[in-house]
Amino acid sequence: MAKSKSSLSTKIGTYGLPALAVGLFALFSFLLPNTYPTSSNLRAILSNQSIPALLALGAMIPIVTAKFDLSMGYTLGLSHIVVMYLLVNSTLPWVFICLIAILGSAVVGLVNGLLVEFAQIDSFIATLGTGSVLYAFSGWITHGGRIVPPLKGLPHGFTNLMNAKLLGLPIGAFYIIALVFILVIVLEYLPAGRGLYVIGSNPRAAELIGIPKRRYVVLAFVSASSITGFAGCLLAAQQQIGNPSIGAEYLLPAFVGALLGSTTIRLGRANALGTLVAVAILAIGVSGIQQLGAEFWATPLFNGLTLLAAVGLAGYSARRRLKTGAEASRKSMQASTPENQ
Repeated sequence: MAKSKSSLSTKIGTYGLPALAVGLFALFSFLLPNTYPTSSNLRAILSNQSIPALLALGAMIPIVTAKFDLSMGYTLGLSHIVVMYLLVNSTLPWVFICLIAILGSAVVGLVNGLLVEFAQIDSFIATLGTGSVLYAFSGWITHGGRIVPPLKGLPHGFTNLMNAKLLGLPIGAFYIIALVFILVIVLEYLPAGRGLYVIGSNPRAAELIGIPKRRYVVLAFVSASSITGFAGCLLAAQQQIGNPSIGAEYLLPAFVGALLGSTTIRLGRANALGTLVAVAILAIGVSGIQQLGAEFWATPLFNGLTLLAAVGLAGYSARRRLKTGAEASRKSMQASTPENQ
């Protein structure tokens, strides 16, 4: 009986969040039958949520190692400012400009990783400090104003980074699918990914078994920032205007998705598929709330409450995992004692 309850609890934990996503979609489809369950609304959700989804997947990587990158929103903002500034004020090809933004963001991740691992500064403090510096750079480049493109507009190839469609769906959806596929392969099937999980659960054990902890953590920050830099390029293509204060608003949904994702699929640990499901819940909920005519403050309220729930559920899942492991170890030790043989 106890085993049956445990199995049921595991299934609820594993599939509860996907079921909630389906339930939310059904609820809003019932409340808004003429606008919500439509192909145009689905395309709008996929297009609007592709950047938050990329950021959530990027934020998940340091979280795997039990670190947090609070500079991601400011990295996103600076990346899109750099792209817009160079598009407007230089003759460089847009592809080269995007590479500059991504490489610059990777350098930010390198600095974060070095501060955390070599300077031994807590990841919250280190990344909050670098984020503030990045925000200052954004203000310095724009002089506090916005970067507006010329009347001829931006290069067509650049704007197609977000405006193009593939198989009838916004191309942003395929960026997410590609990134989820890569992260699943790396984290679940490659030694580097398993090493990251060991670092997150037991850093001391990781060092004892020969995992290069510092290198892996630095690479986790670099990977997260590179993804953020790419998202900044997409944000510039989507907004087609440079706004130095736009990045910070993306930080909360990114962490909600990454933390909530650790409560499903792979219970108690951050994972790409779980993050994708969590982002879907946020997208479905935010779209439904907005279509119901809620006030502007309803969206941050929804995100904030979901974050609190995500942190609580993540902690609960982690404690259950530790308790289950401890019980299994105790039973194994009891079975191996002489009187039981």
